[in-house]
Amino acid sequence: MYKFEELVSRFETYFNQRHFPANPGTLYDPVQDFLALGGKRVRPVLSLMGNELFDEILPDAWPLAAAVELFHNFTLIHDDIMDKAPLRRGKATVHAAYGEPTALLGGDVMLVVAYEYLNKIDSRYQKRIMQLFNRTAMEVCEGQQLDMDFEKSASVDMPAYIHMIELKTSVLLAASLRMGAILGGASENNQHHLYEFGRNLGIAFQVQDDYLDAFGDPDKFGKQVGGDIMANKKTFLMIHALQTADEPVKKELKQIMGTNEAGKVEKVLNIFRACGIDAWAKDLKDTYINKAFYHLEEIAVISARKKPLTELAAYLVQRDK
Repeated sequence: MYKFEELVSRFETYFNQRHFPANPGTLYDPVQDFLALGGKRVRPVLSLMGNELFDEILPDAWPLAAAVELFHNFTLIHDDIMDKAPLRRGKATVHAAYGEPTALLGGDVMLVVAYEYLNKIDSRYQKRIMQLFNRTAMEVCEGQQLDMDFEKSASVDMPAYIHMIELKTSVLLAASLRMGAILGGASENNQHHLYEFGRNLGIAFQVQDDYLDAFGDPDKFGKQVGGDIMANKKTFLMIHALQTADEPVKKELKQIMGTNEAGKVEKVLNIFRACGIDAWAKDLKDTYINKAFYHLEEIAVISARKKPLTELAAYLVQRDK
């Protein structure tokens, strides 16, 4: 069984190639450079790990992993445009460096090439994988739309926010695992539990992401700390603060969020700290990671085969970047 770091290295070797034509370079070079920035490669490696949980890693798992990574990067480029984000992985975002039209087109060609990789998969598995991939792609887009809708809403309750996170973040983690499991010949029951493991892990992952956006070290996190606050996003932290703060604090928080005044981020963070939001977020993260581990335990394979997934899950929810 390979550890996560070993699979990242093997995937990088496979993925480290040019995925696009040479011309026009003004379109393809920016997105190729964006891919070269790396990233955690969590989603493609999850597809490899989902395969290896039930079998040796099969040749079809590599184009599947490439398709997953290209799709994920397509969403990142488009999300950065919608979020007006200046940084991604510590570098200028594609739209900031090359303009929105190039970023839009670059994301689009990434999605096209992702399907080219899926077309390389053995026809015995291709229909099931394509159906899951397409359903997941639609759900991710739905989640992004809900995320933007929530920015305009006066209030968002926690169940609605969790549903949005499931669509925007969790389903791709879960589907990556399940698509790998399909290649590995997993039973429907095992596929279900693996998907649920990924879904709950994805929510815990997002709780940690929301936490790091507010309280992380910008040098490690690689993104603008407080970006969610500046964008008036409804995050786990913001929703809980508005639900639990007393009326004067709630009123103050809403007033601050209605402005773009200097010091906005620090003022909001001071309220979060006073409300104990940082400790609460850690408890919520633990709730979902425990649910994830329950489903992992229910998968009918020997425990030793689950160890890499257990270690990866622990890393994802304890990371500082």
